[in-house]
Amino acid sequence: MDKRSRLIVGTIWIAVACIMATTLEPSVPTTVVEILRVFVVLMALFLGFVYLFDPRGLITERRFH
Repeated sequence: MDKRSRLIVGTIWIAVACIMATTLEPSVPTTVVEILRVFVVLMALFLGFVYLFDPRGLITERRFH
């Protein structure tokens, strides 16, 4: 995957995290649904980080393809 494609995909994942973050309550999550929402936001941020910064060449070396 070239740098431009990684930038686009990483930006999309961060946008997904931002949109999901607007659905979170400002308090500590107490129900399973709220905990899952926090998990989805963190997972989207993690994927955005992986695509934007490509640590250890995970995306460019196609280790998982």
